Amino acid sequence: MQLPLWRIDRIIHGLTNGEVIAYPTEGVWGLGCLPELHASVAHILTLKRRSWKAGLILVASQISHVDEYLDGITLEQRRLLESVWPAPVTFLVPDNGFVPSWIKGKNKRVALRVSAHPIVQDICQALGGPIVSTSANPTGRKPATSALKVRQYFGNEVDLLVPGNLSGQEGPSEIRDLNTDEIIRSRRVI
Repeated sequence: MQLPLWRIDRIIHGLTNGEVIAYPTEGVWGLGCLPELHASVAHILTLKRRSWKAGLILVASQISHVDEYLDGITLEQRRLLESVWPAPVTFLVPDNGFVPSWIKGKNKRVALRVSAHPIVQDICQALGGPIVSTSANPTGRKPATSALKVRQYFGNEVDLLVPGNLSGQEGPSEIRDLNTDEIIRSRRVI
């Protein structure tokens, strides 16, 4: 599903003004905001009842959107990312000092993904960069798999619910360590 231009404009306006959005991804609904807006990130963490120490994922529509975070990786690691992305695969990349503490938490790595989901693609393309992506659920509860479940969890605490559908996967993205290629969290395809 491609978003109409007027809706993309509304989403971008909201994000740049500190709003938190809920949007469909490959396997679950996500909560997102601009990563540089500390207050918006703090709002997401409050909604999820999650400590900032755990860190958050950044999702983009193309690898160039996360180049700043990739400074310092090897050519072989870059090729691995390019061979996998776009996909519902999040890589834990060594922190090069670019990512704010409210995104990486207490971690020495930053979680990055380049998504193939058309709505994520539309949003990040229009922004020219990544957004925060964390599952739309309070900590300890199952991630939302519908807009209705997002509303049940958060009511009107989410500023904007982006319409759309999940695609091709069941559950959150796979998480892999870029240094070791170890799978930290596996994914299930439906």
